[in-house]
Amino acid sequence: MEKGSVSARLSRGLLVLAVVVILWLLPVPAKLTPVSWHLFAIFAGVILGLILQPLPMGAIVILGLSVAAITRVLAPADILSGFANTVVWLIVSAFMFARGFIRTGLGRRIAYTLIKAFGGTSLGLAYSVLVSDLVISPATPSNTARGGGIIFPIVRSLAEALGSKPGSTADKIGSFLMLSEFHGNLITSAMFITACAPNTFMTQLAQKTFNVNITWGLWALAALVPGVVGLLLVPMLIYRLSPPEVKRSPEAPKLAQAELQKMGPMTTAEKVMLFVFLATLLLWATGQWNKLDATMVAFAGVSLMLIGGAVTWDDVLGEKGAWDALIWFGGLTSLAGALAKVGFIKWFADFIAAGLPRGSWVAALVIVVLVYTYSHYLFATITAHVTAMYVPFATIAVATGASPLLTSLILAFFSNLMPALTHYGTGPAPIYFGAGYVSQSKWWKIGFLMALVSVVIWLGIGSLWWKVIGLW
Repeated sequence: MEKGSVSARLSRGLLVLAVVVILWLLPVPAKLTPVSWHLFAIFAGVILGLILQPLPMGAIVILGLSVAAITRVLAPADILSGFANTVVWLIVSAFMFARGFIRTGLGRRIAYTLIKAFGGTSLGLAYSVLVSDLVISPATPSNTARGGGIIFPIVRSLAEALGSKPGSTADKIGSFLMLSEFHGNLITSAMFITACAPNTFMTQLAQKTFNVNITWGLWALAALVPGVVGLLLVPMLIYRLSPPEVKRSPEAPKLAQAELQKMGPMTTAEKVMLFVFLATLLLWATGQWNKLDATMVAFAGVSLMLIGGAVTWDDVLGEKGAWDALIWFGGLTSLAGALAKVGFIKWFADFIAAGLPRGSWVAALVIVVLVYTYSHYLFATITAHVTAMYVPFATIAVATGASPLLTSLILAFFSNLMPALTHYGTGPAPIYFGAGYVSQSKWWKIGFLMALVSVVIWLGIGSLWWKVIGLW
């Protein structure tokens, strides 16, 4: 039976409905109200719906909110509260920045400029691609748009220009470049709140669950050292695990030069996009001093992009990813906030804490991170995994004595790193795997090892850095 067929979607939908009904009818646990338990039943159904996807994500969330309204579990004001959240609109604005990079061609120009300068060797080429990804990551909240829409076509063109195609010539350099950029894209996604859509959602979950405030600057500072170390090591490790036959790539700078010549001098729209991008980054990074709200800064940036022609109003209206994110992200924010408001999160935390043995919170946090990371084999998206497991796993760690801020950040970082495991765990994975340069067995083997490397870097070097900056 085809996965996307009507009968398959209907079966998955009925399973979701059955779970909601069963949970709804179960006896309400002690110390919980019927409203809080019924809200949990609806939330659990939404989570399962996001995993099984009988309908698109936005539709699942809207359906869950509708059930909460019809059954009077939530009042209209509570249902709509998430859509008024400033972080929700920050991610919408960031999608517009990504559109500007693609529409103006600035993203391609940055990548080709770096490749022209540093792409004379296979390692230099990989680093050029990763730096390109890093440079544009703060303004592209979709790792799929960045890795798949901007960088992938460049990587594919470079591989083919160097005589590497799927099949017998895949190992000339193509498999090395595909694996390097895919795993590097996961690291850049972890380095900024605005580099991947679920990041902003996790900051809201942390705020509503543990009352911790994770700013753009704090996230970037905490991720700086482990992120840079990871980006430095990824190409070298892939170089060992999937060594390219081509060690030098003199054709790559020539190809980049040719593409830059085709593009011609920077257009006015590109200059506007570059100015807005740099100014926005500066204001975000200095938010603790300038006291400007990050979303309002993003709004101002989008306004300047519209005035300068980097994007048009039709681009804004046509950016389906942004409006889809507004629906599912805003709706989930409403549900998550309501769960905390009715006391379910506190009850869950107390329940977990009562069953935990007394011991080291450090050991407990490490175990939580490992289980959280490797359970991603069960998920096809970061969003579904975060929605289902971020708060429960964070709650377990905090119940053992771990810092709520440190725990929230660590799990947020690993939410971006864990898709290294499979060829289906996040949007860019099927794009790079589907190019045909890497077998599934090789992809999974390298992915398992790279996930372990991430654990060592982020929990090892990262922990030392977080101690220095006072996170624990």
